[in-house]
Amino acid sequence: MTWRAAALLAAGALTLPGWPAPFVGLVVMVCVVLLLVGLDLALAAPLGALTVERAGERAVRLGGTATVTLYLRNASGRPLRARVRDAWVPSAGARPEVPPTRVVHAAPGEVLALPSHLTPTRRGDRPAVALTIRSFGPLGLAFRQWDGRPGTPPWTLRVLPRFEARRHLPERLSRLRVIDGTQVGRGRGPGTEFDALREYVSGDDVRSIDWRASARRAEVLVRTWRPERDRRLICVLDTGRTSAVRVGDEPRLDASIEAALLLSALAGRAGDRVDVLAADVVPRASVAGAERPGQWSRLAHALAPLQPALVETDFRLIAGELLRRHRPRSLVVLLTALEPGALGEGLLPVLPRLAARHRVLVAAAQDPVLVRLTATPPRRPEDAYAAAAAWRTFDERNRLTAALTRHHVTVVDAPADHLAPALADAYLTLKSTAQL
Repeated sequence: MTWRAAALLAAGALTLPGWPAPFVGLVVMVCVVLLLVGLDLALAAPLGALTVERAGERAVRLGGTATVTLYLRNASGRPLRARVRDAWVPSAGARPEVPPTRVVHAAPGEVLALPSHLTPTRRGDRPAVALTIRSFGPLGLAFRQWDGRPGTPPWTLRVLPRFEARRHLPERLSRLRVIDGTQVGRGRGPGTEFDALREYVSGDDVRSIDWRASARRAEVLVRTWRPERDRRLICVLDTGRTSAVRVGDEPRLDASIEAALLLSALAGRAGDRVDVLAADVVPRASVAGAERPGQWSRLAHALAPLQPALVETDFRLIAGELLRRHRPRSLVVLLTALEPGALGEGLLPVLPRLAARHRVLVAAAQDPVLVRLTATPPRRPEDAYAAAAAWRTFDERNRLTAALTRHHVTVVDAPADHLAPALADAYLTLKSTAQL
């Protein structure tokens, strides 16, 4: 029953003083109200005759808005008067066009379209969890209710990474064209692999002259070069406990995903092959050939559901996977945290074996809290202790960086919002100096 039945009974109770027998009058009123409630319930549209479907977008980038429409078909012979509550997980940011407090009407055989606008606040999969339909009678005294958790039409919206780092791609592509020698900058990109011989023209670098070929041909010939292509790049994302630390407004894992997406897009334009692996104690995701045209969506879909695991990353497992899967020499980019405990005990013991076959680059996002503590003069004694702890952390990171450098590992240590462009710059530097 609804509040209307109670209000009707209360209104009738006001007339009890005029009855010769108030108790009999109360019984009569209760019977009348119950009769009206039963009649109203019988006239309400049966929920068993309703069919529910969904349609709309399956994926949206973080920060965007998707629309998913719920279609409610009234297959019964009675008009439908109902309140519909379509519930999603809170992080889906669902905003229904029709509020759940409003009564919707559908004639027999009519189909209602109830759209919901979703603006998610977190990356990953955001499912619809429950659908509740409350069908009222024409008097509004009673209702039939369907709490449709088992019967809720399944729908999951995949929230892709924001990928704000894509704004850095045009500038890095311009630098790549300079390296390729297809665009004139301050210096013409000479390339790093021998391409062909041609006749010397005024302005050529004399260091490019091939004297032996010139002696055989009786003319001055110079070597031409082309940039490295068809190199292999393996991007490894650490999804262990250190990836759950918030650096700024987002977890470290999100900054690593941004950097991996930008690096994959840039390396694909450079003609290199890119594989992506995410792991902690087990492999979480693996994408091969992420550089191919049209593969950005596949890579983003594979990385979107990744969440930090509160376990210590097994770098022996990662090294074993890399050595087993990738035998040709490759550039291994490890996106992790520069923590002496995690890397000193996990990565350094297996690093010599890994660095003997592959070129290794470690990229980490700095914690802005540490930078702020070391940049601001302390005003209170407790601030001085906090600043001292931050300086000690930086000293440990510097010692770890020096230990990695001794194994010929390139280290990129940058703030979270600058990690993606800094990693792209390091890749271009290695490519221009033929160190891939």
